[in-house]
Amino acid sequence: MPSLTVRQKLEILADAAKYDASCASSGATRASNGKGVGHSDGTGICHSYTPDGRCVSLLKILLTNFCTYDCVFCVNRVSSDIRRARFSVEEVVTLTLDFYKRNYIEGLFLSSGIIQSPDYTMEQLVQVAKTLRLVHHFGGYIHIKAIPGCAQRLIDDAGLYADRLSANIELPTQDDLVQLAPEKKATVIEGTMGQIADRKAEVDEDRRKLPSAPKFAPAGQSTQMVIGATPATDRDIIQRASTLYGGYKLRRVYYTGFSPYPEADTRLPLQATPRMREHRLYQADWLMRFYGFAADEIAPESDPELNLAIDPKLAWARRHPEFFPVDVNAGTREALLRVPGLGYHNVDRILRIRRYHKLSMEDLRKLHVRMKDVLEFVVTTDHLPVATLPFTTEQTDRETSDAEFAALPPAQPLAGLVAAQQMDLFAAAAQSAATGVL
Repeated sequence: MPSLTVRQKLEILADAAKYDASCASSGATRASNGKGVGHSDGTGICHSYTPDGRCVSLLKILLTNFCTYDCVFCVNRVSSDIRRARFSVEEVVTLTLDFYKRNYIEGLFLSSGIIQSPDYTMEQLVQVAKTLRLVHHFGGYIHIKAIPGCAQRLIDDAGLYADRLSANIELPTQDDLVQLAPEKKATVIEGTMGQIADRKAEVDEDRRKLPSAPKFAPAGQSTQMVIGATPATDRDIIQRASTLYGGYKLRRVYYTGFSPYPEADTRLPLQATPRMREHRLYQADWLMRFYGFAADEIAPESDPELNLAIDPKLAWARRHPEFFPVDVNAGTREALLRVPGLGYHNVDRILRIRRYHKLSMEDLRKLHVRMKDVLEFVVTTDHLPVATLPFTTEQTDRETSDAEFAALPPAQPLAGLVAAQQMDLFAAAAQSAATGVL
C-alpha cells in the first residue's frame, strides 16, 4: 500500500473526526505569552457540517482512525471497511501551527482511535499538546480526548497542556454498551472522568492558595452521548446526564443523533434520529444546568419521552397549571425561571428593575420577552391571564402561539378586572334577591 501524503491523511482523519460533537472552546482564556503564536479568547474554533446537515464546532482531527475496538455504531470500528490513516506527532504539530498562522483555526481538537493500548494512545495525544505548548509556545486552544482506562499520570500531564479534556460516555446505559460496544465499560469511562474531576479539584484548591500554580484543564471536561442508536428513552438519557453533571462536574454533555451508514449492523436502526429530538435534549440539558429543573421534572416516569412538538419548559408548565400564574413583581427567582418565555438573563434583569418600580407588560416588551409565550403564565401591574391558549400536541409551541396570539384579548388593567368581577357579584346578588334562588 503506497504511503499517504499529509494532505490525504488530513482528508481522511478530519472526515473521521466530524462525528464527535463534544468540541467547543468556550470557557477557556489563555493569553499570548509573547514567545510563540496564538491565544485563546473563549470563543469557538471553527465549523463543519455532518452529512445530515448539523453544524458542529471544530478544528477536529483524529491522530488515527485505526482502532482495536469494534463499536457497532462507530464508522471507525476495527471491522469497518474504510480507508485508514495515521498522523505522526510532528505532522499534527506542523498542521496546527501552519493552519493557525493562516488564521484558519483558533485551536486544536485531537482525538484518536485506540491503537496498541489506552496508555500508548494517550501518550501520543499528550505528546502533541506538550510539543505545541513547550517547544512552540502555542497559546491557542487545545482540547484532548481522554482515553478511558489510561494511567493517572497521563491524565495529569494532559490537563497541564490542554484547555479541556473529554472522555466520551458513548451510550446512555451499560446495557447499551454491552450490546453495541462490548469492549467498553461504563465504570472504566466514569473512572477516567473521576480522575479528571479529582485532579482538577486538587489543582483548583492549590491555585486558591497560590494563584501562580499551573492550571489544570481550565475549561473543565465534557462528554458525548450517541442517541437514537438504542431503545433508551429520553428519560434514561436525561437522568444519565444529570448523574454525570452531579458526579463529575462536567461543563457539557453533548448529544449526537445517530446517523445510519451503508452496510451497517442489523442491530442499528435504519432511520436517522430526528434532529428535533437532539434539539429537545439540549433544551432539557439547559433547563437542568441553568434553570434549576431536576431530571424527573423534565421527563417523569409517566411520560419518559420528550414531546417533540413543544419545548420541555412549556411541557412542564402544561403539566403543572397549579404553579401559575407567577407575579413578575413578587415571584422568586426560582419561580420566574420556570415561566415559559423568560430566559435566565431576563429573569435577572426583572429582579434588578423591580427594585425601583413595578413591571408592566410594556416593560416586558422592552426586555424583548417573547410575549406570546409568557402571556398566560404571568401577572403584571396591568395584566392578568384571562385566556388559556388552545393546545394540541400536533402543533409546535411557536405555531400555537403565533396562530392564537392575535386573537387573545388585550392586556387589561388589574383595577378594571377587579371592578368587573365586583360588578358581576353585585348583579348575581340582585338577581338572587329578586328570584329567591341562591
